[in-house]
Amino acid sequence: MLPIDFFWRAAQRWPHRIAIDTPTERIAFQVLAQRVRAVAAGLVRCDPTPQSRVAICASNSAEHIVALLAVLACGKVWVPLNPKSTQAEIRRITDVVDASLLVIEADLDHLVTDEHARRIVIGSADAQRMSLDELAQAHANDTLPMFAVNDEDTQAIKFTGGTTGAPKGVMQPYRAWMANIVNQIHAWAFDENDRYVMAAPITHGTSTYVLPILAQGGCHVILDGVGVSAVRDAFKHRGGTVCFMPPTMAYMLMGIEGVTRADFPQLKRLIYGGAPMPPEKIREVRAFFGPVLGTTYGQTEAPQILTVMRPEDFEDEANWAAVGRCTWFSDVAIMSPQGSLLPPGEVGEVVARGPLVMTGYWQLPEQTSATLVDGWLHTGDRGLIDTRGYLYLKDRLKDIVITGGFNVYPVEVENALSQHPAVHESAVFGLPDDKWGESVNAAVQLRPGHSASAVELAAFVRERLGPVQTPKRIHVVNDLPRSPVGKVLKNAVRDMALTGQL
Repeated sequence: MLPIDFFWRAAQRWPHRIAIDTPTERIAFQVLAQRVRAVAAGLVRCDPTPQSRVAICASNSAEHIVALLAVLACGKVWVPLNPKSTQAEIRRITDVVDASLLVIEADLDHLVTDEHARRIVIGSADAQRMSLDELAQAHANDTLPMFAVNDEDTQAIKFTGGTTGAPKGVMQPYRAWMANIVNQIHAWAFDENDRYVMAAPITHGTSTYVLPILAQGGCHVILDGVGVSAVRDAFKHRGGTVCFMPPTMAYMLMGIEGVTRADFPQLKRLIYGGAPMPPEKIREVRAFFGPVLGTTYGQTEAPQILTVMRPEDFEDEANWAAVGRCTWFSDVAIMSPQGSLLPPGEVGEVVARGPLVMTGYWQLPEQTSATLVDGWLHTGDRGLIDTRGYLYLKDRLKDIVITGGFNVYPVEVENALSQHPAVHESAVFGLPDDKWGESVNAAVQLRPGHSASAVELAAFVRERLGPVQTPKRIHVVNDLPRSPVGKVLKNAVRDMALTGQL
């Protein structure tokens, strides 16, 4: 059985149920299956090579879901391209994976500069490019493509930042997708009455909910517009029951003028992830939404659900600092620097093994061998597991800032700042933030005789990396604190920012 088979079986069982509810149409499982089958056949006609890469750059839409399911249905490898990324970053990814096909939303066509892959457009096409609808119509009578894969073959390559400036493509195998689907259904008890509000991007964590919801006969609700008001409206007027979002979105929903719990009449599960939620915020969210809060812990390297905290786990305040207990098929443990597993209560690196874990980084064998050691995935997070099996994260070994659910790697921001002619050196770090979970901050030491304002430097970074990785605050300092050998002491910089000394 393959991940896409969950969808085919659901379409057979519930042909007339609504699978996707958009602002303009309601698509039944039977109709969705026909579209997916036709597009899958069309993709194989465009490129019959097994396991070739198909990159998709699109915002949330029914067409995006169709394209994703079609890639899974024809044995190709899905490569998501973040539409909020920059042209340069997307080009780095398409160059690395050598995608043969690009599915691109018409309004985002300028972001993807790859000139070798064949383009298929979501939306209005032109004489040179076929639209996704035209591809489906051209192959409406074709049979479903047949292909052979095994559990270790790659279903998706999802990119996460690296410390060298080069992106790391996480190879997620078929077994990881199967483990995720089963665990999501088990953890949240999805059923045919669920209506999943697509508040977060399909290119990110939302992708891990697409098949679990459809497998149980549920429906995906596409927002009418953007922003938190559109999310609220999907719950208030369109029967939303479940949603995955970063903590900052939950806070923003509560902050809408005049909003009350009555605006979420069918809400059963509000799942947050991508960033921690402090205990005081958990109290506020539960007080507003009720006992519906849940969370998971995972990484791109072990997607979404290594551990889970269900709403019932949040009933005990002692659990509020935890990220849950281990899910099916996975082992999660704490390891010492020497490589030995530690007993309950001792702090060390969080490691994991099992079907959910990646097979490695695309074409990066050295980084793969450094991360996957003796079957264990080294997450780079520090934590402990208590005697009941709850995992508590303490901090991160990896130099990473999680802001609004997105991973920002300081070295990439530092590399961008270093390109400015006035910058001598910089230190980028995260600080606690009520809205974003963490905010990206930078301390910058300028070259002698040069000048640059914080506003100018922020604009410089934004142009190169986009808004997510742009520091919310830049401190221009005379000298950065250093060790005796001249290395910048980033912890000292962060401590100075926390105490207002920058």
